[in-house]
Amino acid sequence: MTVTISVPWQERLSTGTESIQGEVVRLYQETREGVAYVPTMIWGTLQTEAYATVILGQVVEFLGIPNDVPAGVAKRMQRQQMLYDGEHHYDVVLGEQALYTNIGGPEVMREQTDRILREIDLPSLTLGIVPASARVNMHPVDAFGMYGEEVHVELVSSGVTITEPDEVALYRKAFDRMREAALHGDAAKELLEKAVSFWTDAPRG
Repeated sequence: MTVTISVPWQERLSTGTESIQGEVVRLYQETREGVAYVPTMIWGTLQTEAYATVILGQVVEFLGIPNDVPAGVAKRMQRQQMLYDGEHHYDVVLGEQALYTNIGGPEVMREQTDRILREIDLPSLTLGIVPASARVNMHPVDAFGMYGEEVHVELVSSGVTITEPDEVALYRKAFDRMREAALHGDAAKELLEKAVSFWTDAPRG
């Protein structure tokens, strides 16, 4: 039977961030081909340790859950091993805004955007970036990931898992449209280089 399951974050994260990050690691290990659309922040599997520390710290503070940020970050870093094992591939589309949403300040963002620029040519990664001014044949949608026949959507209050085939097909269609609007290769690198320069020159403090 196919279902859509919505579980409140405060329930899923009742013991902190490490447990759910471990679940994500297992999901990645089991799924050879993954797809992700992330319009306003950096995809978790490309996050630096500093960026992930800020993000998970914000989650802990916002939801009022146990603070185990170092353990959660360690698990998030563990899932990045799938980028280098030669057995997985991820098709990822970021919004250009993701390169400029200020997570942790200029130094964290400079390191983060530079990391993406260095790894954009990984064989395991197909990375596209939708320019802020791009004409997109798709109304704005929330971030989502597709792993096998499942779609995972992260809302403010809950995480949603979708397995109903017709709904999964709509998410695939939405991803394809965002991918068509994205820049890849050298054009994407130019956007990243621009972001690295922006954060390098941004005032500290």
